[in-house]
Amino acid sequence: MSDVRGNEVVAYILARINLGKEYELLEYIRNLQGVDEVRIVYGEYDMVIKVRVNTLVELDRVVTQIRRLNGVLTTTTLISS
Repeated sequence: MSDVRGNEVVAYILARINLGKEYELLEYIRNLQGVDEVRIVYGEYDMVIKVRVNTLVELDRVVTQIRRLNGVLTTTTLISS
């Protein structure tokens, strides 16, 4: 399944990260296939990850990779329309 605009799925992953692991994880996540942008933010979440992929299956792969990382506490995924 692809997004009707541009044949891609764009999603934002909001992540809570263990204190002190933000910059280490930023560098790792930045290099994952499908990750377009990563920002450390302040507030309820610690990191916003923008993902661009072709299918929801690919999105699931990226989300699963991120969720399995040591230091990632929780994630919330927002799929753009």
